[in-house]
Amino acid sequence: MKKIFIYFLSLALILSLLPLSGSAQSEEHDPDLWSAVKPLDTTVSFLNTGAHPDDERSDFLAYLSRGLGVKTSSLIANRGEGGQNEIGQELGNGLGIIRSREMIEAAKITGVKAYHLSETTSDTIYDFGFSKTKDETLSHWGKDLTYERLIRFIRTYQPDIVMPSFRDSDTQHGHHRTMTILSQEAFKDAADPNIFPEQLKEGLSVWQTKKFYLPADSKDTADTSIEIGMLDPIYGMSYPQIGEESRYMHKSQGMGNDIPVAPRQTHLELVDSAVETNGSNDLFAGIPYDFNEWAKTFPKKEKALQVHFTKFQKSLDGIISSYPSHSQVFSKTQQALKEADRLVKKTEKSKLDSQLKSDLLHKLEVKKEQLLNVSLVSSDLEINAQAETNILTQGQKTAVTVTLTNNGSQKLKKADVELITPEGWKVSNKSKAADLAPGKTAEVTFKVQVPADAAYYHAYETPAIQAKVSYESAGAKTVTVSELDGTIAVLPDVGLTLSPEDLVINTADVQEEVPVNVKVKNYREGAAQASVSLNVPEGWSVSPEKAEVYFEASLEEKEVTFTLNPPADIQEGDFKLSAEAAVNGKSFDSTVQEIQYDHIGTFYYLYPAQVNGVAFELLAPEGLKVGYIESGFDKVADYLSNAGLDVTKLTETDLASGDLSQYDTIVVGIRAYLSREDLTANNERLKEYVANGGHMVVQYHKPNDGWVTEDTAPYPLTIGNPSIRWRVTDENAPVTVLQPESPLFNYPNNITEDDWANWIQERGLYYPMQWDDRFETFVRMGDPNEEPFDGGILMADYGEGTYLYTNLVFYRQIQGQVPGGYRIFTNLISYGQNK
Repeated sequence: MKKIFIYFLSLALILSLLPLSGSAQSEEHDPDLWSAVKPLDTTVSFLNTGAHPDDERSDFLAYLSRGLGVKTSSLIANRGEGGQNEIGQELGNGLGIIRSREMIEAAKITGVKAYHLSETTSDTIYDFGFSKTKDETLSHWGKDLTYERLIRFIRTYQPDIVMPSFRDSDTQHGHHRTMTILSQEAFKDAADPNIFPEQLKEGLSVWQTKKFYLPADSKDTADTSIEIGMLDPIYGMSYPQIGEESRYMHKSQGMGNDIPVAPRQTHLELVDSAVETNGSNDLFAGIPYDFNEWAKTFPKKEKALQVHFTKFQKSLDGIISSYPSHSQVFSKTQQALKEADRLVKKTEKSKLDSQLKSDLLHKLEVKKEQLLNVSLVSSDLEINAQAETNILTQGQKTAVTVTLTNNGSQKLKKADVELITPEGWKVSNKSKAADLAPGKTAEVTFKVQVPADAAYYHAYETPAIQAKVSYESAGAKTVTVSELDGTIAVLPDVGLTLSPEDLVINTADVQEEVPVNVKVKNYREGAAQASVSLNVPEGWSVSPEKAEVYFEASLEEKEVTFTLNPPADIQEGDFKLSAEAAVNGKSFDSTVQEIQYDHIGTFYYLYPAQVNGVAFELLAPEGLKVGYIESGFDKVADYLSNAGLDVTKLTETDLASGDLSQYDTIVVGIRAYLSREDLTANNERLKEYVANGGHMVVQYHKPNDGWVTEDTAPYPLTIGNPSIRWRVTDENAPVTVLQPESPLFNYPNNITEDDWANWIQERGLYYPMQWDDRFETFVRMGDPNEEPFDGGILMADYGEGTYLYTNLVFYRQIQGQVPGGYRIFTNLISYGQNK
């Protein structure tokens, strides 16, 4: 590929001209500056589409963005709310916030911009769990809504090339398939004015993507194969290594691998094209690569404009060739900014075809954004913006200090700062523009008044306070928006966290008293007083009616306990309890989930402070004693305890030397062989526990979770691989009980069809694909039009005891308050107690 060859030849020439010693040596590799100037080399834009955070093709995107300077973005459908969490216990919207932030951090490494079709928490475009088809996916997301947002994005972003991460194959997640199918349909529909015409009335214009590619399996099936495994001396890594570094940011999904520099090719199939390629298989064939090539498309009558565009590209190339000199790059960038403004005006006045004119104006605006970034990076202007406190409450006053330090060699004229805040916020002490000489620092402090009705923080919305910094040089003005250090969040005066958040009332033995703890956290400045109360359903009583809580300082937390008395004749069904706190005459009723991890920072998720309750009959053997080996990935032990079962969480010491015989049953949490090294180390001890008469229940694992086919279970058991084929995603899939007479379905609870109803998300994951003949099977189920699986519950005698493996997602049912999930799982862990 000619252009790619020219790039690497140019890079080698630049590196050969760099000084080899002295102070300039430190400039030899300047990734920040190179990442800023390299995009000036091309006008091409590339869009990668996918369904979930971590779906991006990180290695190839790193090659395009870092290697070639192509404007590269990932458009992801949802926030990954339905995934698993390998770093904590956040699920649902809390996990979605984590995964969204991880994608942003990953994109910073590859130089890619991350976008989502999902706009808010619990958005319609939600990761509801694994699906196998587009129809199932869009039945949840809404076809019109999803497609409208996709077309809107394409018409706004205007990509030259679109490539989904996956092919439409039955080996793929239904969410992946959906984004691939819709992306291909959008190739033509985004250019059709009859598709979502209201967007055009809003000011958008139709957009024809130039090429649509799909990943190819091999060189034999590819139209284009690109070598991306080479080392980039600027970054000191190959592009696949840069990609893996970004994937390490997806920690909640356990992504990232250490790999060597090695040849790697990306194979692409050209599926649709709106341009003539003249037989070339070059990725960019038929697409103007820079303004020189754009100029060649102009009619002869626009020869003068052609000269201007050619000259502009020469200026851009001159900036790149000035690397790594910050001062030279800065000076040439100021001239190019003025040149870009003049070129916009000339283009607007030209008699070019309306579509060509629109395309050029868009490309010029993108180039101006890139030049502004080059100006900022090469100026060596250090911006530090900090709030007096990052947590704010309605009506609060705070201060924001912005410090500008000119670490460069150029004077920055009329350096100015202002704060960007939502409508209704008051900002005083505006700064005065002043020249900032090299080595000098300017500081301005703003007084900020938060309105009494300010909107509360939302993790997916623009930060409440941002710093807008501007300066001038050589007649060109640079403006940039900088976020403040940390997360600025407007939170309720107090946050209320209830424990338990989910409650089971057993109609077979209604508790006379149910304790509910409420943690109350003060987010106000200084001292505060809160009057806390619980709202309970009719027929319930609660004491005390109110609890007074006193705080001496912000972020102080207190806990109060309420005792609930449910009615003895409570009916089966769902119910809710809610908490509220009165502070200074205002009422607050939100839980503030604080999400904090080193790799993403601190964020918050606000949701109603309430207990989700369900009443149903749950029978358990008297005196049943359960030991639970927690993985950190589920909360089943807590939920079973809250339902009245005697559950002890087993520690490392317990597994290594404790008396395991005291437990009637030992339960292994989901994927515990991945997270608990002590579990693997003491696995033989657990087998001995079973052989001596114990009952062991192991919940699902992935094939690579430290599961050893021949050794982990007492007898060989192979987990299905590829795992995508070994699951039942329809939570309503019919279930056939293969041994209805077994105690598993009759003791202590009589399991009926109703217990398999109202399941959430899916039936089972990572079904076993092969097992020893000594295992018995108990249930059969499968997705529509697929062969059913028999391995959902496997059990075998081992010595005097029994070993049960289940890949059914009981943890989701139990944590989702599904009565049947509780009842069936209680039977599984009660096996043998009726003997």
